Parts: sequence; C-alpha cells; structure tokens
Amino acid sequence: MNLGNAAGGPHGTTGMVAQNYMYAQQQQQQQQQQQRNLLAQTKGHEALNYQNPAVYARLGSQNVGSSPGIGGMFAGAVSGNAGNAASAAALAAGGLSNMHPAVNGASQAVASAENEALYQLMVELFSAANREQALAELSRRRDQNPDLGLALWNAYGVMTILYQEIIAIYPLLNPPALTMPVSNRACNSLALLQLVATHEHTRMQLLKANVPQLLYPFLSTTSKAKQYDNLRLTSLGVIGALVKYDNHEVISFFVATEFLPLCLKIMDIGSELCKVVATFIFQKIILDDGGFQYVTSHPKRLHTVLVILNNVINQMISAPSSRLLKSVTKCLIRLADNQKAKEEMREGISEHLRDSTFAQVFAEDVSYRRLIYQLMIKLT
Repeated sequence: MNLGNAAGGPHGTTGMVAQNYMYAQQQQQQQQQQQRNLLAQTKGHEALNYQNPAVYARLGSQNVGSSPGIGGMFAGAVSGNAGNAASAAALAAGGLSNMHPAVNGASQAVASAENEALYQLMVELFSAANREQALAELSRRRDQNPDLGLALWNAYGVMTILYQEIIAIYPLLNPPALTMPVSNRACNSLALLQLVATHEHTRMQLLKANVPQLLYPFLSTTSKAKQYDNLRLTSLGVIGALVKYDNHEVISFFVATEFLPLCLKIMDIGSELCKVVATFIFQKIILDDGGFQYVTSHPKRLHTVLVILNNVINQMISAPSSRLLKSVTKCLIRLADNQKAKEEMREGISEHLRDSTFAQVFAEDVSYRRLIYQLMIKLT
C-alpha cells in the first residue's frame, strides 16, 4: 500500500510519518472503544492506577484491561463525590467479583450473586434507615468473601461510617446506659473492623491510622452486664487479629499506647472468653522482645503481672478452662526467661498448678501436660 497516495499527499518522509500517526490514532481509538464495550457488558470499571502495589502484584495474573479490577473499585471510590454513595459502592461490586475465585460457570454465578448482595449491603450503609440492618447482615456474611475487609477499607465513606457507629456510643459508657440492641449494633461494626484488621493489605494501614485506640474506651468499662462484655470481647477480637501475626511494629504500637493496663484488667475481672482473648494478646506481646523488655524491666510492673496471672489461675478452681490454663501457662513460661521473674515465680506461683486442682485437665489435655512440665523444668 502506498501511504503517500492513500493520504493524498506526497511520497516523502513527512507524508508517511503523518499517515502512520493517523493510522496509529485510529487503531488506538478502536481498541479503546472495544474495551469500553466489554467493560459496559460486565458492569465493571477499569483501574487507571492501583492505589496499592501489593494488590496490583496479587492481581498480576489477571487481564486488567478486559476485566473489572480492585484498583478501579478503589481508585474510583476514593476519588468519587461524597454524595454519590451508590456509585462508589457500585465500583466495589466490580472489585468483589474479581476477588472471589471462579472455578466454573456455576460457581462463578453463585459468587456473582453473593458479591452483588454484599455490594447492595454496602450501599445501604449510607442510608440511616437501613444502616443497622445492613451492618448486621454484612457481619453475618463476613466469611463469604476473604477480601471483604479490603473492599470496606477502600470503598468511599464506609470506614467513616464504621467510626461513627463506634464513637456514637461513647456517651453511654459512663454512666452506664448501654442497651443490648445498641451494643449489638456497635459489635457488628467492630466485627467488620476486624475484617480490615485481619486482611494483609489493610492491617498496617489500620494501625497507622491509630484506629485501635478508638476501642480503648470499650476496654476500660467495668460493668459485667452482657452488653458491655460483648463490646469488650469484640474489641479484643480486633486487637487479637492485629497481634497474631507477630509483627514488632504492631506490638510496639500497643506498648506505646498504654494498652497493657487495659489488657491486664480484663484478664483479672473479665468473663472467661474475654480472659482467653486478653491472655492470648498479652502472650503475643511478651513473645516480642520489645514487649518482654517493657514488662520485665520494671520490678513493680513485673510483680503486678505475676499477681494477675496468679489471680486468673485461682479464679478457675471451681470451673477450670483448658484454653485459659494453657494461655496462662505459656505466659509464665515466657516470663521465666527473666531471672527476676523466675525467682518470684518459684516462691509465689499458684500452688494450684502443682497440686491436683486441675487434675482432670492435666489428664485429658496432652498439650497442657507438656506446658506444665516445661514450666516446672524452667523453674527448677
């Protein structure tokens, strides 16, 4: 083909360059139109830029140009208009559809229906009339999609709604005026927050935003009424999700923000489930070198910790809990790495660990027997 003649111009270099440019532009426009048609069919939105490089790497095997992406969902949601909540959540639907693994046509259809339902619930969060029911339903379905926490974090306005739901009940904490329905509503928000704390791509962002400190007022409550205990337990679940990955930065955050006194108080006076989770968190903190140094470097602080651990043991005399006994024993084993703690435990450790008080647990639980043997060897 003679490009010069086709363009109606000269055969020289300038004419060929101009024609090549026009041809390239035409091809590009055609490709863009094809992509727009395909995206319109799938109700997706292309991502121009991925906010999170880790997410981009995770999706590297997907054809970003021909499928709705998480990046499109998040880039559009964050840059969207505050009044266009439904549009922002619509972007979330495209992202959720990519997050869910599709094995075959049938499973893909089921996944699509589930994600559409989650999308609609996220839209309803923006309605004051529907928010309570939407929070409850999202909390109930939180195991349907492993990346729901990622969607909640990046969808426009959703995290702000969760923060509002949490802060709104502060005035009901002291003096105690919290009702069970209000507590359940806040706990549903906390359960969604736990999804964000669990997800690998949002965990550290949540921490760096100091979000866990919003939960400290709940942990400082002392009422033993169920509505307050539920708040404490769900708040501890969020913190437990952060510390279980043994990250030094996470542990340093909780040491620096004076979380330990709250944790120890719940270990001492909380319900059994709260004690189990709080003791697990404390165990994770002292397994970290920085947390261990903080607890053992001050004699009075170390003595307080050992007294509380003994209290937890003594409170189980009438109703032993295998989970709690193992958690407390693991804490004692770790603290025995400190010479001062070891000396104090030799004299002041609860006799109930040595005698037959927990003989049934000792006989039935092999892992507990091993922990007790390990502790006794360390103290000899």
